Amino acid sequence: METDVLIVGAGPTGLALACQLIRHGVDFVIIDAKDATTPFSRAIGVQARTLEIYEQIGLADKLIALGKPAEKVRMIAGGEVRGEAVLKNIGAGMSAYPFMLVVEQGKHEKLLYDNIRDHGHDVNWGQHLTTFTQDDSGVTATVAKADGSEHVIKCKYLVGCDGAKSLVRHELGLTFEGDTVDRLFYVADVQIDWDFSHDALQVCLATHTLTAFFPMVGDNRYRIVGTFPDGHDANEGDILFEQIERQIEADTELKLDISHVNWFSVYRVHSRAVNAFSKGRCFVVGDAAQIHTPAGGQGMNTGIQDGYNLAWKLALSCKAKAGDKLLATYNEERLPNARRLLKTTDRLFEFGASDEWFISFVRTHIFPHVLGLALSFDAVKKAIFPLVSQIGISYRDSSLSDDHAGFRVRAGDRMPWFEIDGCSIYDRLREPKFHLLLFPDGKIEVPLLPNELMREWSGLADTSIIPFDDKVKEAFGTNEPFFVLLRPDNYIGLISAEFSPDLIVKYLKNLA
Repeated sequence: METDVLIVGAGPTGLALACQLIRHGVDFVIIDAKDATTPFSRAIGVQARTLEIYEQIGLADKLIALGKPAEKVRMIAGGEVRGEAVLKNIGAGMSAYPFMLVVEQGKHEKLLYDNIRDHGHDVNWGQHLTTFTQDDSGVTATVAKADGSEHVIKCKYLVGCDGAKSLVRHELGLTFEGDTVDRLFYVADVQIDWDFSHDALQVCLATHTLTAFFPMVGDNRYRIVGTFPDGHDANEGDILFEQIERQIEADTELKLDISHVNWFSVYRVHSRAVNAFSKGRCFVVGDAAQIHTPAGGQGMNTGIQDGYNLAWKLALSCKAKAGDKLLATYNEERLPNARRLLKTTDRLFEFGASDEWFISFVRTHIFPHVLGLALSFDAVKKAIFPLVSQIGISYRDSSLSDDHAGFRVRAGDRMPWFEIDGCSIYDRLREPKFHLLLFPDGKIEVPLLPNELMREWSGLADTSIIPFDDKVKEAFGTNEPFFVLLRPDNYIGLISAEFSPDLIVKYLKNLA
């Protein structure tokens, strides 16, 4: 069997990458040792940036219909409500999806899988990678089936989406350095009878632990995520749900009746990242490259963004429009992001569960009372939402970022979201190609692009003239007319206040 890309692993990261390769017209094979998509809820938080990515392939609204946006958070300590904060539309004006969506991973995966099948592809279930080799011409992988038989897949590139115990990462010899959090975590999908309404995320803050209840679709259904206190040394597999329930009751001091348990798991959390996201023609994505605490609901979304960054680069390489230089920017851009994310999630977890007396005091006695007030200020929302929603991720230091303007929005930033005549600017940016956006003021003549460039990049780039109105000026922080060249992942590759075709020619030639 021969293909352009072999994807190892069909969790949400691998399935989302497959959807992107379909969008870019890249041939692929995807394998997974499981028999089907997961039936469990597992990862449930879907951030705004993920929904923006899904919007391009027509899946955002379908996924939203399967879940529910987090509307507010209720802070509880000592069994009493200490404060509330409204989360609904917290990102208004920054994204078409100004919220975090709560949706079960099982439903999420099935939606992605159905999209793959609707486009004439399928997952090779019950197959796992055993070994692979690579050279300058490609990768040769040996794959085993459930019956023990083996076959060979030859591909141009291999992508490991095979989780925290990644065989791909191990075979590539990539390090996975970091720490193991000295706490046992538990997670459970349950039904709860209690006095609280089903419209809020309930966060119970205790002296030594953190317990959160995420409302899910269905009567009284919640996802519970919590920690055992330090010193709880039992093996993960030996803990019964009765022990978890006793811990929940002790930590929350709430009257509740867990009437049904759909599933639960106990695990240790690691905070680790690879030393490189790629080696030769092989790449690691998602949990195969980085794992961290569940604080902030970043994990699954980060894996999807990894694949989104990689997909268009693989596509141009498969179409002989670019090569090793462009592919190297996957590691250049995503590795620093992974390291920043580890620090951020570690800090969030430390604040949420630390038993250090001062942090514990602030968490239980001050934070619940000020959160709601803080989130009523636009400045606070503009600081928090981009961080949590992942719309604030930037590649300003990337070799792909060419800035000739010096505006507030820089090359390497995500294309800011705004509306034109009541329609999202992203409606014009759904095609998987480069987008040249011109923002003239009517006083400057826009020069034509060279015919050679138009022929060479035919079908891979388009041009739009956008009215230079107040919304554009506010979004970019400038009163000067300008143009941007957007990468296929809607990050700004080039921005300039000078309408120069030479800058565009130079930028695209440098991709090779």
